[in-house]
Amino acid sequence: MKILVLNGSPRPNGNTAGMVKTFYQTAKEHGHQVKVFNVCKMNIKGCLACEYCHGKGHGQCVQKDDMQEIYAELNDTEMLILAAPIYYHGISGQLKCVIDRFYSALYPTAPATLKKVAMFLSSGDDNMYDGAKFSYDGDFLGYLGLEGMGIFTNHDKNVMSRIKYMASSL
Repeated sequence: MKILVLNGSPRPNGNTAGMVKTFYQTAKEHGHQVKVFNVCKMNIKGCLACEYCHGKGHGQCVQKDDMQEIYAELNDTEMLILAAPIYYHGISGQLKCVIDRFYSALYPTAPATLKKVAMFLSSGDDNMYDGAKFSYDGDFLGYLGLEGMGIFTNHDKNVMSRIKYMASSL
């Protein structure tokens, strides 16, 4: 399976990075092709809401920044992992920019190959996940109709074991 991981944490050794690393290693051990983008290190601008992508662009964004690398991977990805710390009740701004830019690539439908999604979240408070869960449920499960493989948080009991189990059962 081809899996795209979008790591929206600026901390290279934080909780989010640890979950990504655990998933990456386990999925690779089970023969999956995994590509990780550390979006905080990329030059990705916010959506301009210009509608170029749905007019003259025929699904292509007018902005030519590092998002092009993600678009290229997204074309034939089978599973998407969204990983982020929680800031002000939602995912990091860096990952939010990427998700907003999905508008050109995933609207009105996602690529036919994209079937599954999971989310890795970390926060200092275990009651801060509602905003991210709302997006996961509404945008990815509801609107895009992807199969949910779970939301994993640093507050979950045995979270690394649960991530390993999910990765090995794909």
